[in-house]
Amino acid sequence: MEIAGQSAIVTGGASGLGAATARMLAEAGAKVAIFDVNRKAAAELAIDINGIAIDCDVTAAAATEAAFAKAAADHGPARIVINCAGVGPARRIVGRDGPMPLDEFARVISINLIGTFNVMRLAAGAMQSLAPLVEGERGVIVCTASVAAYEGQIGQAAYAASKGGVVGLVLPAAREFAQFGIRVNAVAPGIFSTPMLHALPEAAQQSLAAAVPFPNLLGQPPQFAALVRHIIENRYLNGETIRLDGALRMAPR
Repeated sequence: MEIAGQSAIVTGGASGLGAATARMLAEAGAKVAIFDVNRKAAAELAIDINGIAIDCDVTAAAATEAAFAKAAADHGPARIVINCAGVGPARRIVGRDGPMPLDEFARVISINLIGTFNVMRLAAGAMQSLAPLVEGERGVIVCTASVAAYEGQIGQAAYAASKGGVVGLVLPAAREFAQFGIRVNAVAPGIFSTPMLHALPEAAQQSLAAAVPFPNLLGQPPQFAALVRHIIENRYLNGETIRLDGALRMAPR
C-alpha cells in the first residue's frame, strides 16, 4: 500500500517504537492519529508531526471505539493501523514473596494481547467496507510481538505469554481478513533502545547490547519503523511475524 495520503493509527504512539513509527508514517505522507494513555507526550508528538493525539486505553472497548470514531472524523477511515501499545514488567511466577499476584499477570495479558485484539477487531471492522485500492487491498494491520514469544526468560512469563498470543493471532486473522483485502503481520523486536529498557542501569544496557551477535548494538526505534514501512508497502507480506533482533536468541536469564 502506498502510505502517502492514507489515514493511519498508531497505538502506544507517544513513545518508543510507537513514536518512531508515527514519525515515519507522517514523513511518508500519512495522516497520523496517536492513541495513548500518556496525553501530554501524545499531544507533544502530534504537534511535532502535524497529527492528532487521542486518549485511548486499548483494554477498554467503548473508549477504543470512541477513539476510532474520533480519528475517522478528523482524518477519514484508517487503512493503516499499527499496534505498539504494551507493557513489559518483570516478575517470577513464584518469587521470594510467593506466587505472582494473578491480577499482575492479567494486566499484562489485558494490555498486550487483549488490547491488540481489541484494536484489530475495530480496525478490520471499519476497513472491510472501504473501497479497494490496488489489487483489492483495503487495509494493513501490523502488531508488535517480541522475541520473548519464542525465548521468554525467567521473570518474563506474563510478557512472553502475551506476546506468544500476539504471534498466534496473526495467521488466523490474516486468513479471515483475506476475503476483504486486509493484511495482518507482526514484528518481533529483540532488545531495543526504548523507555522500557532505559529504566535499567547503563551497565545492564551495555551487557544486553553485547549479547546481540551482530551488530553488537541495541536496536533503534527507527529500525523498527523502517520494517513496518516495508510491511505496509510490500503487498505480498501477509500472515507473518518477522524477527528484528540481530540474530539474538535469548538465554534463560
